[in-house]
Amino acid sequence: MDETQPSGDRTTAETAEPTVAEIMRSEVQTVTPETSVATVARLLADEGLTGVPVVEHGEVIGIVTEADIITREADVEVPTPVPFLDAIFMVDAGRDFDDELRRVIGVTARDLMTSPVINIRSRATLTQLATLMIDERVNPVPVLDDDSNLVGIVSRADLVRVIARLESAPS
Repeated sequence: MDETQPSGDRTTAETAEPTVAEIMRSEVQTVTPETSVATVARLLADEGLTGVPVVEHGEVIGIVTEADIITREADVEVPTPVPFLDAIFMVDAGRDFDDELRRVIGVTARDLMTSPVINIRSRATLTQLATLMIDERVNPVPVLDDDSNLVGIVSRADLVRVIARLESAPS
């Protein structure tokens, strides 16, 4: 199929929305579930990463992000016990106490990781990526091919760079 058009008109390729494959970083640092929290934190800091996928047997099983590392240092809100008749009820503090406690005392990537992971396919569009990041509040997002293999990672910063380039391109 010929995508060219008469001169002066843009081609379909020029007007097509970029795909995640065009935006993503294809060199992806990964860790195993047994990687220590200290190693993960050092990797994020040294490489300037916002997150790193946790891979086991070739499958992305979780992701450790800056937020996960920071959460580890935050105070844990212990539910308040409230006696009522012969029972004691725990007042919900709004967050999952067991999950918070697991993260605070965690020593491995498995303890700290967010799972399940929200991924995106490499053929998804810029609009789909932006919508996913905003709706699900995720950053970064692992990129999978059609066979569910990890082929890249994309962050908000990567998306902003592409948007800046598109916004400054002549019409």
